[in-house]
Parts: sequence; structure tokens; C-alpha cells
Amino acid sequence: MDTVDTTKRLGHLRSLMKENKIDIYVVPSEDSHQSEYIAPCDGRREFISGFSGSAGCAVITHDKASLATDGRYFNQAAKQLDSNWTLLKQGLQDVPTWQEWTADQSEGGKVVGVDPSVITAPDARKLLEKIKKKGGSNLVGVTQNLVDVVWSDARPARPNEPVKVLGTEFTGKKFEEKIDDLRKELEKKKSAGFVVCMLDEVAWLLNLRGSDIPYNPVFFSYAIVTPTDAKLYVDSRKLGDAVIGHLGKSVTVRPYDAILGDVKALKESVTQSQEATSAPGKKFLISTKTSWALSQELGGEERVEEVRSPIADAKAVKNATELEGMRACHIRDGAALIEYFAWLEEQLVEKHTRLDEVQGADKLEEIRKKHEHFVGLSFDTISSTGPNAAVIHYKPEPGHCSVIDPKAIYLCDSGGQYLDGTTDTTRTLHFGEPTKMERKGYTLVLKGNIALDKAVFPKGTSGFALDTLARQFLWEEGLDYRHGTGHGVGSYLNVHEGPIGIGTRIQFSEVSLSAGNVLSDEPGYYEDGSFGIRIENIIMAREAKTNHRFGDKPYLSFEHVTMVPMCRKLIDETLLTRGEKQWLNDYHTEIVQKVSPYFEKDERTMKWLKRETQPF
Repeated sequence: MDTVDTTKRLGHLRSLMKENKIDIYVVPSEDSHQSEYIAPCDGRREFISGFSGSAGCAVITHDKASLATDGRYFNQAAKQLDSNWTLLKQGLQDVPTWQEWTADQSEGGKVVGVDPSVITAPDARKLLEKIKKKGGSNLVGVTQNLVDVVWSDARPARPNEPVKVLGTEFTGKKFEEKIDDLRKELEKKKSAGFVVCMLDEVAWLLNLRGSDIPYNPVFFSYAIVTPTDAKLYVDSRKLGDAVIGHLGKSVTVRPYDAILGDVKALKESVTQSQEATSAPGKKFLISTKTSWALSQELGGEERVEEVRSPIADAKAVKNATELEGMRACHIRDGAALIEYFAWLEEQLVEKHTRLDEVQGADKLEEIRKKHEHFVGLSFDTISSTGPNAAVIHYKPEPGHCSVIDPKAIYLCDSGGQYLDGTTDTTRTLHFGEPTKMERKGYTLVLKGNIALDKAVFPKGTSGFALDTLARQFLWEEGLDYRHGTGHGVGSYLNVHEGPIGIGTRIQFSEVSLSAGNVLSDEPGYYEDGSFGIRIENIIMAREAKTNHRFGDKPYLSFEHVTMVPMCRKLIDETLLTRGEKQWLNDYHTEIVQKVSPYFEKDERTMKWLKRETQPF
């Protein structure tokens, strides 16, 4: 996590801003599809600022530069940003959002510019409103991305990896049925069509997967579905005979770069048809994640209706096949993690081997690879020792990481992509003697994890409402953590999947949880410069069996699928209730039953597993 000297880059960018008559330039993290994780060629914010975290926004004026990010990345950003930059710690009191900071800088009639393909239409409108209120001149779309010009030939090429078909034995539903379901939504809303811009939505809709973005099995594409046809916009060189045969006559393939021209032509065609028949005007449905550029080509607010994507909603409710795949892949993934932790303890404690964080992460990947249906990792493994564990999204780099200290806390947050599901598990361990505060912090986090796991709640409850269950024991001690409690998880798709989640973000109050949702349960506690604790299980919402149904509403509960024991050394039994101890005993019994068959010939791992799952 070295500091990057951005002086020359900023100087070049500012000269381009002058040429384009731009006073302030906004550089979001996202690509043209609003992806959270992006391909290297779209890492513009990282290039211009030096900050490599997955979330944030850079804003550059002719004499200032700011980088806004959330609490997961405060420590990382402070280390990576050079003296040219001001860090805006989002969520802290009296710290402006990047939009507010931009508007403040626009006072006196200044012009703000942004690439319209990397900001959503709603965000562009809100930003323009703030700019106008502060006396700024305008927000303009600069179609040539100025950071790309600065980056020039050093910018990585756009990936062009092959696309593959994911069979119904894993998806549980044919893509033709999914398109039919979407068309029913279009009919309900009397819509002219839906433009699909999110990469995971295209992949899910068409039962296809790719590898254009590291750790995310997606490919660069758009799709348009109307009542009468469906088009996939993709570089045709990615598509082999199997994909062409899979799509058949149901989907027409068009060049990826043809999307803007085609949506403009489609808008004009629909408009002419409606004028000729005097029929009431139909609008196009677009998701709130659609780019400002695409929205404008469709005719802007007059011609589009912005909605939460119906594909995102459907994708978040896993079918029986996908849920069973999640259960199965988490057993195999749990076996890999248990084998790794047993190996790591032996290396550190018995053999006194010197291992760094990257070597640990590499060994875990090696173990995962031998399991059925493994495709790759679902994100960069967070293998962190001691104070590095307090950096919430720490990423160890070869030659720039720490040696794992057996006398300090070790936090491992990792996941795998399998054909039958996506995993994400965090465990915090200690191989020596933990301090009293480490044990207390771990146990308070564990209590929150258990409380959320055991929750029973009426249908219609949001993740926003459940968040306090995981934080309550920390709050009682005046402690907390600066990240969400849970995120949605894809089915062999993105490890972070909307629109559901558990946390304090306002959007989590807008979507209630449903049976079939798959989420993480991951409270934590961090002491900067000392240690970090996080415990993460994957849980699946299901209908609960209750004695009553007040208001004739069904009630929901959670099923955990992560199969990795909690760290006994870090648990302070005196802080646990009888019910929490029973939950732990039941959970550990379930783990032993499900993963033991993988270790019939592995004495080391079996010994470790039996020790860690002894009843309380």
C-alpha cells in the first residue's frame, strides 16, 4: 500500500480540463455498467488518485483534489493518497459528501464535467441540483473520458474473455422463461422495453457467464428486451458455437459498441409508431443504475421510467436449485477453509515456519482448487495479521505484506466461485494467547452474529430494520463498526449483489427481505493499529414455522450455510448465554457431520476440527 505520486497526472488532467472549459472534473469508481468491481481498464479513479479501494469518488479542481470513501477504506486511503489530495471520510459528522464538496467548489458560476457513461442518470440530476443551489453554472457530459487521455497507452486493454453457457442443472430455470417473466413485467407497466445495463443482470438473464472482470463471472455486454424481441450487445468474438446454439433464435446478437446508436434508433421507431397510431406514449424502463449517457439517448426523463431493476429483484430470490447449490458449495468451501486453518496452525505453532500473508492466501487458494465445481476466487483474499486486520478491506501484496504473527490475531476473509454457488466467509483466529480485550471484542461480535442468525421477523421487514440485532452487544459497550452487517450474494455471480442488504444505508430500508434471499451476516470490531475482528457467515432467508401469524402474515427466519467453526480461544464463555452456547454446540455438531467425510484420511485436519468443535 505505497503512496502514489500523482502530481504529473493531475497536471496533465488540469490542462485537459482547461481545453474543455471544465472547472471541476468528477471521476467515479464505476464503469459504464455501474460495476462495484471493475476491469483494470476502467480503474480511472485509482489511476488518477493512487487509491485502490473498491469504493470512492475523486473530484479535481484547478487547485484542489479530494477523494471520498467510506469507513471500510479510511486507513487504506490515508496510506495511499499523496499530499495533493484531501480525504473526505464519508459518514463522519461535519464531513461533506463528494457531491456537496463538488457543489461548494462550483460557487461563482463554475462548470462541472463528468463522463456521462460512468455516472447514473439519477446521480447526475441530483448533482446538477446541488451545483445550481450553490451558484454553479452547469454539469456537462464530456464524452471523451479525460483520465483515459492522461492514461494514454499505459491504460490496460479491455478484456475479451470467452463467454460460457451455465446449464439449467445449476440455474434451475431456462433463460427463455426468465425473458418471458420480464416481458410480463413490461406488460404490467405498459412499457416499450427494458434496457439491461448491469453485467450480472445480463449474465443471469441469459444463463451465461464470463470472466472479463476479476473474481466476477460476467462479461461486457448490454441487453434490450421488448415485447417482441431480445438483443444481446457483446463482442461476437467472445461467443463460441455453444453460446450461439444456446441463444438460438430467441436472442439477436449485436456489437457491444452499437448500444447507444440502437437505443436512439429504437426510441425514434417507437415514437414514430405511436404518432402514426395516435396510441398513448409508452416509456422505456431503465434501472436506476443506468448511465446518464444511455438515458439521454433514450430521450431522457420524458421517454424513460426509472425503476429498481425487475431483473435484480428476481435474481435476488434464489430458486430451489440455486439454494441447494449454495448449501453444497459452502460445505466444500468450508472443508477447504478448515483444512487451511489446521495447516496454518501446524506451520506457525509446531513447525515455526515463517509465512507471510500472501503465502497464506496462496495456500488457501491451492486447497480450494481441488474441490468440485471450483472456478476461481470470488474476491481478493484478505489474509491479515495483527494491525493489518484492522484495515477492513486489506489486500496483501507480494513483497509488501506482513509475516503472519502466531502471537497476534489473524483475520481471513475469503470466498470462492463455484458452478453451483458463490461463497464468502470470514473467520478471526488466534494461535497464541489473546488479550482480554481481543476475547471480549470477539465474543461481542459473535453474539451479534448469532442474534442475527436466530432472528424471526414478519415478511415485509427490511435489512435496515434487522441491522441493530448484530450491533446491540457492541453498542452496550459503546463500540461499533464502520461497515454494513450484510450484503446480498449471487449464485455463481457477484459476491456483492443488490438490491438487498443489512445495514444503515437508506436503500436497505427500501427493499424487504424475501424467502430465497442469500445474504452475509458479518458484524465486526476494529482497533486501528492493533487488531481487527470479523465473523461472517452466509445465511438464506426462508419461511419460519411460528405458532401464530399475526395480521395473517408469514414470518421469515434464516438458515446458515457456512460450515467453519468459531475460534474457541477467542470466546469468553462468561459473556455467552445458555441459548448462545446451545446455538454454538448445535452449529459445530452440524459442521462436523457435513465436512468430516472430506478428512477421513487427513489426521491433522480431523484433529483440529474435533478440538475446535468440542461442546461448551
